Amino acid sequence: MTTPTYKYMHPLSHLPHLSHLTIFDTRPNLSQYVQENLPKFFTHQTSSISIADIRFAATIENAVEGVHIIQESGPENLSFKQTLWTKVEQHAPVDALLWSSTSGIPASQQAAGMQDKTRLLVVHPYNPPHIMPLLELVPSRDTSDEVIKRTQAFWTARGRVPIHIKQETTGFVANRLAFALLREAIHLVKEGVVSVSELDEIHAGGGPAGLEGFFKNIGGTVQDCWNDAGRVNVGDEWEEGVFQQAKQAYGVVDIEERDRITRRLLEVLAEEKSKTSS
Repeated sequence: MTTPTYKYMHPLSHLPHLSHLTIFDTRPNLSQYVQENLPKFFTHQTSSISIADIRFAATIENAVEGVHIIQESGPENLSFKQTLWTKVEQHAPVDALLWSSTSGIPASQQAAGMQDKTRLLVVHPYNPPHIMPLLELVPSRDTSDEVIKRTQAFWTARGRVPIHIKQETTGFVANRLAFALLREAIHLVKEGVVSVSELDEIHAGGGPAGLEGFFKNIGGTVQDCWNDAGRVNVGDEWEEGVFQQAKQAYGVVDIEERDRITRRLLEVLAEEKSKTSS
C-alpha cells in the first residue's frame, strides 16, 4: 500500500527526468502539496531535481494523453478503480502500459468495465517504494503475456525485483506472509507469551543447510506450531491491549527523523553502487 507522499515517489525511482512525469489527483492543493513534501525524500544525488518540471493535469483525459505508462495509486476502493480504468482506456494510447499499485484489489475486478482487459496489470510496490526493490506483478487471467514481459523488462533494467505472481490471490504473496506473521505475533502478545517490544528482538534463521535442513531438524515442531497457531480476528478484544503496548514501546513516529534516515540510506546505496561500477 502506498501512502500519499510515497505514491508520488514511486515514479521518481524510474524516470530519467521529471519532465516525463504527469500527476493527476483530486487533492485541491496538489501542486503545493507536492512542492512542499516531495523534496523531503531527495538525496544529495537528486537534490538538483526541479519540481517545476512535473506536469499537473486537471483531468484524466489530459493526464493520459500521449503517455507510455499509467500508474494508478488511488484509494483502495473497487468502484473508484473500475470507473477510473474505464475512463483511462477511452483516452490513453493503445500501447500504454496500465498499472495499478493496489494493495489487494485484483486486476480482474478492476478491469470489469474495460473493453480490453488484457492491458491491466497490478504492480504492487512496498514502502518506501524508492528503496524497496520488490514489486509483485499480479495479472488477471486476461492480462496478456506481452504486458507482463514488458513490465518485467522495464523494472529489471532499473535494478528492481519484479516477481510474476502466477495467479490472483487475496493480498498477493508478501502481504499474506507478513499478515500471517502479524496474526501469530498478536496472538502471542494477547496470551502474554511476549511483549510487543520483545518481538523485535526475536530472530530465527534456517542455518547453513537452508530451508531443507531447517525442516529436517525441527519439521515436527513447525507442524505443531501450525496446528497450534493463534486465531485472532480484527475487532476482537486483543486490539486495545496490543495497541497500548505498541504506543508504550514505540511512541509516535517522528516523520522527519524517518525521512532523514530514508534519505541517508538512499545516499549510502548510491555510494556503494558507484563503487562497484567504477
